[in-house]
Amino acid sequence: MRLILALALVVAPLFFGLGIVLPLIRFETLYFFDQSPSLLGVIAALWTGDDPVLAVVVGLVSVVFPAIKMAAIAAEAVGVERRSGLAARLLPQLSRWSLMDVVLVALVIVAAKTGGIAQAFSQPGLWFYAGSALTAAVAHGLAGRSPHQPDS
Repeated sequence: MRLILALALVVAPLFFGLGIVLPLIRFETLYFFDQSPSLLGVIAALWTGDDPVLAVVVGLVSVVFPAIKMAAIAAEAVGVERRSGLAARLLPQLSRWSLMDVVLVALVIVAAKTGGIAQAFSQPGLWFYAGSALTAAVAHGLAGRSPHQPDS
């Protein structure tokens, strides 16, 4: 179990990083034009467009909160939270607010703004982002069950 936990603690942030910088989805409009925004590209498009509030919300729940959540899971796994209890209090709140569906809503908004009839095709960033969420969930489950060394 410790090996799986250690692997999950390494893979989740790696997949997360790839998920936010690689293209999430490719929109092909009338087979002539295509766009392949990354998650950071979607946030930038919302920010520079007329939706800065949505850009902040998507940035928080799709990038900032998941990154903090992974750090809290790692802290829980190595027993740091035993001293402060911060990770144990923080994880349930972060789980509520790190929402992948907000990313999907933002993608639909960006797709609608491209205008015209568009076809959408998943790209590696989407799979890495989803893999990060699943791997972080596995790490969280294993970290909660792993025995901690007693303080000396």
